[in-house]
Amino acid sequence: MYTFLIGIVLLIIGYFTYGRFVERIFGVRDERPTPAHVNKDNVDYLPMSTPRNSLIQLLNIAGTGPIFGPIMGALYGPVAFIWIVVGCIFAGAVHDYLTGMISIRNKGAHLPELASKFLGKAMRHVVNAFAILLLLLVGTVFVATPADLLYVLIDGRIAVGVIIALIFIYYTLATLLPVDKIIGRLYPYFGALLIVSTLGVGIGLVVTGSPIPELSLTNFHPDHAPILPLIFFTITCGALSGFHATQTPIISRTTQREKQGRKIFYGMMIAEGIIAMIWAAAAMSLLDGYSGLNELLAAGGPGAVVSEVSILMLGAIGGTIAVLGVVVLPITSGDTAFRSARMIIAEYFQIAQKKLSSRLWIALPLFAVSVVLTQIDFNLLWRYFSWANQATAVIALFVGAMYLYIARKNYWISLIPGTFMLVMVLTYILNAEIGFRMPMSASWWGGVIGTIILVALFFHAAKKARANNLPLEEDVSNWKESA
Repeated sequence: MYTFLIGIVLLIIGYFTYGRFVERIFGVRDERPTPAHVNKDNVDYLPMSTPRNSLIQLLNIAGTGPIFGPIMGALYGPVAFIWIVVGCIFAGAVHDYLTGMISIRNKGAHLPELASKFLGKAMRHVVNAFAILLLLLVGTVFVATPADLLYVLIDGRIAVGVIIALIFIYYTLATLLPVDKIIGRLYPYFGALLIVSTLGVGIGLVVTGSPIPELSLTNFHPDHAPILPLIFFTITCGALSGFHATQTPIISRTTQREKQGRKIFYGMMIAEGIIAMIWAAAAMSLLDGYSGLNELLAAGGPGAVVSEVSILMLGAIGGTIAVLGVVVLPITSGDTAFRSARMIIAEYFQIAQKKLSSRLWIALPLFAVSVVLTQIDFNLLWRYFSWANQATAVIALFVGAMYLYIARKNYWISLIPGTFMLVMVLTYILNAEIGFRMPMSASWWGGVIGTIILVALFFHAAKKARANNLPLEEDVSNWKESA
């Protein structure tokens, strides 16, 4: 229990200390107009309040990742708490904050455009393909998982295919309509449901004195599962997730002032870390240890664990509400995944999005591809998603490091976690079944050597960009808010 509670306290302290440190390094200019005003189109660009932006950001980034990932990560034991806390404060929240703030300084640009500007024009095409693949995988995974949960919740009274069709209809509307029509109106209610259900489970763990295991030398490295590098691809959302880099530009286009960025971007990542801690603790403590958790995961996947934990902690009615709170997460990330994909494609081909027809012909092919992907095995999709997700996170962290290097600021806050995760990403893909299937020892050497080469190329490009005075932001000196 102490390990769990200390972890929660450290996350909160991290927001008020390291979060403020990162904000000070970036250098907020609250008088600078944001894209919500400068580029206002009442579709994707429009000012919204901080509470609304914060809840939308939390629901955008918190798909099933901060629940399903920590549940599966609970198999590693209490060491999962270390990665959630350290990863969230020093990697994930830094990643989200820098991506969001750099996007604000550059017309609300998405990651492919930022990578093109700060890492080289060739990266625009690479990252664009990566981002679209990642978002399609996210959108597809986040159709299947809520459909399965709802199917179980209603005892199979409605076919899974019908539920999937209804979710796709909602996704279509959320993707095409202005951001304040569905997302801006429904998310505060969805956010309240998520917060209440998560707090219910968390408070229940403490009040009932659940036997949450403590971290010690004897359980730091469990015999049944190798920790490195797999833990970083099991627990992504809740610690570090590249998917967030595709979501923060949605809110960078609706943020009213730069000073709100720490609460919206850094703060909501800390909130996601707390969600991850609660579900990891619940999975570790309520299912008879490793064997019970492993059996339930094998029988019904993470969704079965969610249902079992919710009913154990909150009873039939409260458990149902908690499961609905979990259902909300993938749906509210799936809709913005498709919305982000539509916006990224529009940026790539420079297609204005004010007309509904312009949005429609981009969105419909995305949904068609996703329908096909729903026929593929979920576990295979998740493995590809996990690697693509962390590879995208590395790219976003290097974008942040480049921005800070050119600005002559402390770029190490982004480069250190980016370099660490680059080693893990390269090692994983060299060793994994979905990759090159090399022996682990050779994979580690390949990961380290590949990282050294890529970091050297980063410094070469960074010095060149600084010497050429690469502009860090779009000029808004003559801005005028649109009607």
